[in-house]
Amino acid sequence: MLKALENISAFYANPTRFMALARQVHRPLWALAIGVLAYGLYRVAYVPADYQQGDSVRIMFVHVPAAWMSLFGYSFIFIASVTALIFRHPLGHVAARAAAPVGAVFTLLALITGSLWGQPMWGTWWVWDARLTSVLVLFFIYLGYIALWQAIDEPTRAARAASILAIVGFINVPIVKFSVDWWNTLHQPASVSRLARSALHADFLYPLLIMGAGFLVLFLALTLTRMQMEVLRQRLRARAPKGEPPHV
Repeated sequence: MLKALENISAFYANPTRFMALARQVHRPLWALAIGVLAYGLYRVAYVPADYQQGDSVRIMFVHVPAAWMSLFGYSFIFIASVTALIFRHPLGHVAARAAAPVGAVFTLLALITGSLWGQPMWGTWWVWDARLTSVLVLFFIYLGYIALWQAIDEPTRAARAASILAIVGFINVPIVKFSVDWWNTLHQPASVSRLARSALHADFLYPLLIMGAGFLVLFLALTLTRMQMEVLRQRLRARAPKGEPPHV
């Protein structure tokens, strides 16, 4: 199994082969993302009001998947950075750089929707508890990673510095994940990822999982699109005369 994965990785290390595959899956992936999200929103529209939270519980179906994607996105960047820095895979830096703005947007969406959801529940828009603060730190790490790519003109140096930051910054991901277990916070513990039966009723759980799947496919579609753009940008940079920036 590992040998097969290594062979596939080596085969698509060639940007030309990657672009050929990306062109084949680009439209189907976007169609799947739109379809799953549309069906998820349809299911959310028929979710009953919560006996305590009322209709404000519907924010959960955007907030929770966005929070999942904020962690998944950074984990994706971490794996891609390790692959590029240690295993020298040529598309590792491309994948990490492409995913960073997507993950940052999902993290910002999680922060905004969390604030909107928290105000009627907690009576405040923001509290400096462990979960909220660590997610805010994650957002700043995303911004720092993006800024580092822009701050260094030489692509090889920029890629190496950004990869090191991504790997070091990954320490915040388990802090975000387990903050509600390690510290006493206003934020509720995980309701879906328990080994035992989920704390959510099926009327809420299934639409939430559908929206989570839709957000995941949307993340992959956005990242794939940005990876294609980054490969094209690199080709233009390689063809540009020395000393002149590529026109992109």
